[in-house]
Amino acid sequence: MESGSYPKFIKMKRLSELEPGTIARIHSFEKNDLFLKLMEMGCVPGELVRVEQIAPLGDPISITVAGYNLSLRLDEAENIFMEEGNQ
Repeated sequence: MESGSYPKFIKMKRLSELEPGTIARIHSFEKNDLFLKLMEMGCVPGELVRVEQIAPLGDPISITVAGYNLSLRLDEAENIFMEEGNQ
């Protein structure tokens, strides 16, 4: 490592923990059985996601991913790990 440079640290959160307006990158999924369903909807690791809205009671949440809007149940969003920080 060069003098004065530091390793890049990534802040990880679940999609369900992000606030409206937040943009983050999909890192991984907690449950494999949900992985295929989410992948078919454009939620693949490395894809940028913007949290658009959260319902008044917190479920569902609306996100923009791969150029379209998608609504996810809270239990689905809890299984998606996101990278926050410098994109």
